[in-house]
Amino acid sequence: MLKTAFLAFGSNIGNGEKTILAAWDALRRVPGVLPDALSDMYITKPWGYADQPDFTNACGRVKTSLSPEALLGVCLGIEAGMGRVRRFKNGPRVIDIDLLIYEGETRNTQELRLPHPGVWERSFVLKPLADVADNKIVLLSDIESALQKTEDE
Repeated sequence: MLKTAFLAFGSNIGNGEKTILAAWDALRRVPGVLPDALSDMYITKPWGYADQPDFTNACGRVKTSLSPEALLGVCLGIEAGMGRVRRFKNGPRVIDIDLLIYEGETRNTQELRLPHPGVWERSFVLKPLADVADNKIVLLSDIESALQKTEDE
C-alpha cells in the first residue's frame, strides 16, 4: 500500500534549483518511491545561522511503500551522494532533504521526528508545502493531530 509523504528540499551551495531538481530526479530511481508533485522554487533568507548565502527551497509530495525510516535513509543517501557535508547545525549545504510528514505516522525518536518539528515555524517550508498539498485543510489537520500525538508521548 502506498502512503503519501512530504519532503522539504533546500540548497545554498551552487545552483540551488538545479541541485533540487537533481535530488528529485534521484528519488525517481528509488524502488518504492514515486515522486508525485514538486512545488515552485523559492529563494529565502537563511534560518538559524545568518552568515551564509540565501537558500533555494521547495517541497515535494511522494507516494511510497517504504517505511518512514527507510524513506529518511533514502533522503540521507541522496544527500551524501550529492556531496552533503554536515559541518555545523543550520550551516551552508549543497542539499538538504527533510521528511516533513508521512501519512498516518508519527515518530519521536532520536533519528526521526514526525511531523518534522520545524514545519510550523518556517515559512520557507509552509509556502512550498501548501503548493503540493492536495487538500490543505486535511493536511493542516493531520499536522495538528500528529503534533498532539507527539507531545503526548
